[in-house]
Amino acid sequence: MNTSQKPSKIKFEYEEDNELEGTATGSSILEEDSAMCDLDGSLIGADQTSADYYFDSYSHFGIHEEMLKDEVRTKTYQNVIYKNSFLFKDKIVLDVGAGTGILSLFCAKVGAKHVYAVECSQMADMAHEIVKANGFSNVITVLKGKIEEIELPVPQVDIIISEWMGYFLLYENMLNTVLYARDKWLVNNGLVLPDKAALYLTAIEDAEYKEDKIDFWNNVYGFDMSCIRKQSMMEPLVDSVDQKQIVTNCQMLKTMDISKMTMGDASFTAPFKLTAERDDYIHALVAYFDVSFTQCHKLTGFSTGPKSRVTHWKQTVLYLEDVLTICEGETITGSMTVSQNKKNPRDIDITVKYALSGRRCAISRTQSYKMR
Repeated sequence: MNTSQKPSKIKFEYEEDNELEGTATGSSILEEDSAMCDLDGSLIGADQTSADYYFDSYSHFGIHEEMLKDEVRTKTYQNVIYKNSFLFKDKIVLDVGAGTGILSLFCAKVGAKHVYAVECSQMADMAHEIVKANGFSNVITVLKGKIEEIELPVPQVDIIISEWMGYFLLYENMLNTVLYARDKWLVNNGLVLPDKAALYLTAIEDAEYKEDKIDFWNNVYGFDMSCIRKQSMMEPLVDSVDQKQIVTNCQMLKTMDISKMTMGDASFTAPFKLTAERDDYIHALVAYFDVSFTQCHKLTGFSTGPKSRVTHWKQTVLYLEDVLTICEGETITGSMTVSQNKKNPRDIDITVKYALSGRRCAISRTQSYKMR
C-alpha cells in the first residue's frame, strides 16, 4: 500500500541533525454501541461510549510509550522548543492533553515562566510524579480534568502547545479542545503550536491486501459472511503504505490555520482531481497529513505521508467498492466530505464521491466511511 504527494517546500526536521522533506496522514476503529474489552481485558458495557473509552484508553502506558518512541513526532516538538527557546523564555504555557508531560518538561527546561499541563485521563497522576521526579514542580502545574471544565489559576497564557493530531488528522476531535483553550485563555497575538496543518489525498493499487482484508469475507471456509464485508468496507484502515503502490499524484484537500480557524472549519467538503501517473488499477484512496510550526526561527514540521519516515499515525486507507482500471493521464474526480459524528463528536463520518470516465473504465459512485 502507498501514496503519492506533491513535493513540499517545507523542510521537515525530526532529529537533531537530520532533515526530511515530506507530507502526512491517519485513522481508527471503535464501536460505540456494542460491548468492548478495555486494554486491560475488562469489559466495557454498552452504556460506555467511545467518548468515554477515548479518555480511559489514554490511561494505559502502552499508548504513551508508542507516542514517545515516535521520534518524528517527539523530536520535532523537542527541536521546536529547544531551538526556539526565545519563544518560551519567561512565558506562561498551556499544554493541552499533556499525557506524560513530555512537552511541558521541554518547555520548562528552556525557561518557561510557568507551564500548566492539562490531562483528563489517569495519566495526569503519573505526569505529576514525573514532574516532581525531574525537579520541575515549581514550574509545571499538572491539572487533571477536561479543558472545557477546568479553571486555570491565571487569566491568560502566552503559548498553547499540544499534540492534538489523530489518525486522518481529525479523528478523536482533540482539535476543538485546542480551539476552545485558544479562545478562552490565549493572549492577543499569543502562539498556538503547531499552527498549521494540511490533509492530503492520493490513490493506490492494493489488490493483494484488499483481497485479504475485504474480499476475505465473501468465502470464509466455504461460508458466506459478506454481510461483514459491507461493514469492513466502511472502516478506514490505518496502515503504512508502500510508495511503490501510488498510482496518481497527490492533492491537498484541506489546510488549517490553528491560530485563526473556528471549530466548524474541521467539518468540510473538498473537491479532488487525481491524475494517473501510469497504467494501473486503483483499489483505494489514501489520506495523510502535514503539520508545521511557522512561528519558529526556521520553518519546522513533519509529515505522515508514505514517502516520509513512518510515524505512529501511518496513513489512512479508504477502500473503494470498485476496482478502477485507469490509464496514464486519466483523472479521478470527486469530493470528500468530512464531519463529526452526531452521536459522538470524537468519531468521524467521511463521504467520498468519485468518478472515472476513461478508455477502459467508466464509473461513478458515492461511498460512506465511519471512523470509530
